[in-house]
Formats: sequence, C-alpha cells, structure tokens
Amino acid sequence: MRRKWFYSNGVIVFLLLGGAALAQQRYEIGIKEAVDIAFKNVIDLKNVRLDYKIAEARNKEITAAAFPQLSGTLQGNHYLTLPLIQFPDATELSIYDVLKKEGVKDGNGNTITADGQFNVRNFSFFSPWNVGMGATVQQLLFEPQVFVGLQARGALLESGGLQIKVTEDKVREAVYKSYYAVLIGEKQLWFVRESLKRLQKLSHDMEVMFKNGFVEKLDIDKTTVSLNNTKAIENQLNNGIAIGYAALKMTLGLSQSDTIVLKDTLTPSQIKEGLLDESFTYEDRNEIKFLNKAKELQGYDIKRHKLSYFPTVAAFYGFQETGQRSSAAANAGNKPWFWYNANQIGLSVTIPIFDGFSKKFKIQQSKFTLQKVENTLEQAKKGIDLEKTVAKNTLTNAILNMDMQDENMKLAEKIYNTEKKKYEAGLGSSFAILQSDTDLQQAQSNYFRSLYDAIIAKVSYLKALGKL
Repeated sequence: MRRKWFYSNGVIVFLLLGGAALAQQRYEIGIKEAVDIAFKNVIDLKNVRLDYKIAEARNKEITAAAFPQLSGTLQGNHYLTLPLIQFPDATELSIYDVLKKEGVKDGNGNTITADGQFNVRNFSFFSPWNVGMGATVQQLLFEPQVFVGLQARGALLESGGLQIKVTEDKVREAVYKSYYAVLIGEKQLWFVRESLKRLQKLSHDMEVMFKNGFVEKLDIDKTTVSLNNTKAIENQLNNGIAIGYAALKMTLGLSQSDTIVLKDTLTPSQIKEGLLDESFTYEDRNEIKFLNKAKELQGYDIKRHKLSYFPTVAAFYGFQETGQRSSAAANAGNKPWFWYNANQIGLSVTIPIFDGFSKKFKIQQSKFTLQKVENTLEQAKKGIDLEKTVAKNTLTNAILNMDMQDENMKLAEKIYNTEKKKYEAGLGSSFAILQSDTDLQQAQSNYFRSLYDAIIAKVSYLKALGKL
C-alpha cells in the first residue's frame, strides 16, 4: 500500500513539475528575434490583424451582393371558417320566368311574379386546406453602393495592411528601446562589479597594511565607505535591470514567468553605422502611405454618393406552386387536392426622384471629410519634418557626448591605474586612489548613460526616416 501511495504521488509531482516547465520558457534572443517574438505575441498587433480579416470578410460580403440571390418560401394554412363572397341569387329569377312562361296563376288568377326583393347567395372560392411553395431568383444589374464597393475592395485591404505596418513600427520601436535599456544596464552592472572587486581587494590589502602599521584606521574607513556606496549602486542597477526585464517581457507579449537571455552586444561603432544614408521620401513612412490610402477611400465614398442618383436595376424570376384541398371533392370521389402553378420573369428599376436633397448633403459631408484627411496628411508631413530635424540634432549631440564620455572613461581608468601603482609603491595616498576609483565609476556611469541616449536617439532617427 505504501509503495502504491508513493508511486501515485510521485506521478502527480512529476506532472506538476512538467506542467510548470512547459509554462516557463527560456528565450535567448537578439534584437531581431525579439522583434519577431513581439510581432507574434503583442495583443495590439493581433487585434489589428483581426481588423484586416474583418475587412476581408466585409469585401466578400460586398462581392456576395453582386451574385444571384435565391430565396424560397413555404406556406400552409387551414381555414376554420371559409371567407365568403355574396353573389346575386339568379336561381329565383329563373324560376319566375318559367312560371310565367307556363302560364301558372296564383289564387286570384294573376300571373306569379317576383316580390321585388333582391336576394343573394353566399359563396366561397377557397378550400379549407391551402399549401404554397415558391422560389425567387434575383440578379442585381446595377446598384451604386455595390458598384463602388467592388471598386474599393483592393484599396480597403491595402489600408488594413498599412494599418498593420503602422502598428508594427510602433511595436518595433518599443522593443528596440526596451531591449537596449536592459542590455546597457547589464553591461554597466558588469563594470560596477569589477569596481567592487577592486575595492574589495583594496580593502583587504589595507587590512594587511594596517596590521603591519603602514596605514591608519581612517584609510580603512574611507575604503569601506566607497565599498558600501558601490554596493548600493549595484543594488540599484539589479533592481533597475529586473524592472527592465519585466518591461521587456511585457513589450514582447511574454509571460513574466518566462526567462530572457540577451545575445546582442552594443558598441559605439554600431551606433554610428549607416548614419550617412539620409535618403528619404514621405512614402518611406507607413503613416503617410496609410493616410494616402485613406484619401483614396474617401474619394470612393464621394463617388458612391454621386452614383446614388442613378437608378437601381435588377432582374428576377419567380416560380409559385399552390395546392388546395376540398373535402367535398374527396366525398364525390374526385382527387382531394387541386394543384396549379405560376411563374414570372421581369426587370425591376428603382428610380430616385426626390429625397429632400439628402444625397446632396451626403456628398458635401464626404467632401468635407476628404478635406480633413488632406489636412491631416499635410500636418503629418510637417510633423515628420520636425521629427527628422529633432532626431538628427539629438543623435548628433548624443554621439558627440558618447565619444566624449568614452574618452573620459578611458582617461579615468588610466588615472586609476596610475594611482594604484603609486599607492602600491608607497608613493601615493589612500585618498588619491579612492578618489580616482570614484571618478572612474562616475565616468563609467556617464558613459553608459550617454551610450543609452545615443542608441535611443538612433532608434528615433531611423524611425523618423522610416528605416527602423
């Protein structure tokens, strides 16, 4: 029994661990792979792609209106009381004519004639049971809404495709910024940890020298302060990187339980690469393509309203089969059901005559909407011009600052190494080496901040040119 219990619980634990392993995935990704993952998982993109499928279905709906429309009817009823129609009673008039012809007299010897009253009889043309079946086929020959809709199908789908690209541009930009923020943070953390190693070694060396009477306790305290400050910086960076990874997972559409490992590296030469290529046209921006397509679609809307002044033409064919059942016919030995059919073919033309100027004002509304799209397009181009100018100036200054901070970091490292050698040779002071280490950490921090500013500026610049 104990072995059976252990086996069953072991299976449960195995399944739980296996399920957890499946839920948590590990991704080793570069920036391009990160963008591909985001394109598959981001909800905004999924919804935009669904909008495209909705547009496809709407196109097919418009196309369906141009195909023949077939409809069928089936109806049955039973009259509990038959509808009656009144007819003059011609039977009585005929009897009086016969009596007159035969010379029949009444008790007073007078010829028998009608009393002058008009009598009628109730008669029904309906049978108690009635059944009807029919089918109608209609083919639309010309209808403005459908005609323009068929012309605009391609433009509508292209507009949906461009909306996807605009959303992809936004997602790509967000991925680049989130990815490089974490990448630079990790690189900066590596340098801080190297500083920790230096300070820990320096602290150990001072402890030895203090025991031998070569340094004062004050030197050890100063080193401890620098070491604690560096540990605080390490903690801040660890927290910032953890938050950066969480934000990156959100940007990629991944679960927070997933693991991400960044494969790319970033150097100043990569940031400067390709900056001389400044060729640009407004059509490089998907936003401009989308607005141009919106302008084209608005033109179709105006055309649709103008064509609504034309008649709507349709051809049709109808067939009807009707059956009636009479109990009297059945009692007389005849067939109880009487069947007959009818069919027709025709042409339907609906001519608009006067609608209170409704179409006229619809055309005006569409034209005003077109003007709004044109204004939006013009404003978008001006915005892009501003975006390009700002992005270019920002990138230029960011690269200059990055180069300067890179040079400062190298100088600070050189100064630290010199002070370290002097201190180890007994020619320098602890204050000088600690100060040079602090200066080196500050130079490294400034460098990585400038590196991040430069890569973000380049991302913004490439986005402004439509080349991200």
